[in-house]
Amino acid sequence: MSRRTPLGRIFAMPLALALLSIVGLVSALTGDGWADALSWIALAAPFAATLWAFRYRRS
Repeated sequence: MSRRTPLGRIFAMPLALALLSIVGLVSALTGDGWADALSWIALAAPFAATLWAFRYRRS
């Protein structure tokens, strides 16, 4: 019988990326100055993770 992976481990990264996206979108809509930098960083993280996943999957 195979080992089962806990749900927390399966959904940890998608949840973190979703929270980063929400923080980035809210920050972009409500703030200026440092909030713009926060929104760029928070919205770039899911994009970078997607690029990493595509590259990892091909090799």
